[in-house]
Parts: sequence; C-alpha cells; structure tokens
Amino acid sequence: MTATEEGHHASIVRPYARTGGRTRSDLELPLEALIVTTSAGRSYDRYSQPEHRDIAILCREVRSVAEVAALMVVPLGVARVLIADMAGMGLVTVHGGASKDNEAPDLALLERVLSGLRRL
Repeated sequence: MTATEEGHHASIVRPYARTGGRTRSDLELPLEALIVTTSAGRSYDRYSQPEHRDIAILCREVRSVAEVAALMVVPLGVARVLIADMAGMGLVTVHGGASKDNEAPDLALLERVLSGLRRL
C-alpha cells in the first residue's frame, strides 16, 4: 500500500525545488540546534514560501532542527536550508547546538532534544 493509498498525499514538489536547488546554507545548523519563531515570524504576511509558514507554526514551541525535518517529512538538508533562510530574515531564532572550543554539549539541551524526539 502506498502513502497515497493510506490517505497521505505525497508532495509533487521535489525537496531540492523547495530550496532553489541548494543543499547547504551559510548558517551551520546542527541536528540539536533549537529553533523558535520570533515575533516577526508570527506575522503571516512575511513568508516567501509556504514551507516558511509551516516552520513558523511548528516552531511556536521550541523544536530542534531534527524535529522540524521529521515533522515536515523533508530531508534534513532541506530543513536546514529553509531554517537558515528564515533565520536570515529574522523569522526564527536559532539557539545552541554548536559547541565552542570542543566543549561538551549542554546536557539539558540534549535532554530536551531527546524528549522532543520521543514525542514524535
């Protein structure tokens, strides 16, 4: 049984088309980086693509990059590019994720990410 037969509608837009063919962004976004919609991002007239609106709605609650990709059912690279674009426009804020000078990642951050992934 295909996803369409189960009642899910597969997107006819290829993932790379959603990012203009880009697979990488200028902003380094690790899987565990936390994303939250800014007050500017809550204004629905500011989106350049429908995926931006979807991410803004998802990230009203803090979500990791991995969660956003999983919930949107897009490849991780696509989610990273879309989130980075939104961060550049001031629609989302990126918190944590990258360690400095080989420091160990923050344990509380990792626990929040794990908790969010378990909720999926």
